[in-house]
Amino acid sequence: MIIGYARVSTEDQNLDMQLDALKEAGCKKIFQDKISGVKEDRDGLLQVMDIVRPGDILVVWKLDRLGRSLQHLISVIDELKRKDVYFRSIKENLDTSSSTGKLIFHIFGALAEFERDIIRERTMAGLAAARARGRIGGRPKIMNEKKIKLAHTLMADKSRPVNEICEILGVSKATLYRYLKE
Repeated sequence: MIIGYARVSTEDQNLDMQLDALKEAGCKKIFQDKISGVKEDRDGLLQVMDIVRPGDILVVWKLDRLGRSLQHLISVIDELKRKDVYFRSIKENLDTSSSTGKLIFHIFGALAEFERDIIRERTMAGLAAARARGRIGGRPKIMNEKKIKLAHTLMADKSRPVNEICEILGVSKATLYRYLKE
């Protein structure tokens, strides 16, 4: 079955042009959303993903109607692929049932992976530079050496309950025991 999906970003916008193109493309069912493409959980798109079956074709007017980011777009296409569902974009003349369409989408996927790797490399380089400048990062320590010493002293005095010691130090039981173990 050929299934269409149309989306506009706001209630004020009109879906007519997309709906006409999807009908002309042979869509038997058309789902629609009037919501920003940034939102990944869109009712119409969720319905599409629920009803598609192996061999179906999902058609959109333009790629940006399906997903605003390349990463989201690729994740939707990957899910369609897992379900043995083809994808077609009218404006970009992209069709994953053809070998050319598959190649183009693999290139998109490789670019998205490349982008993720570059972001990861930049993050790691930034963390290394911060460490080189003496910045450790992470959550600050709640107990310093002085507090840890006090905790040991208070714990040695068996007359005080652990709850009271935690109150004095301003920490939870788990935190107290973790620092004492170190």
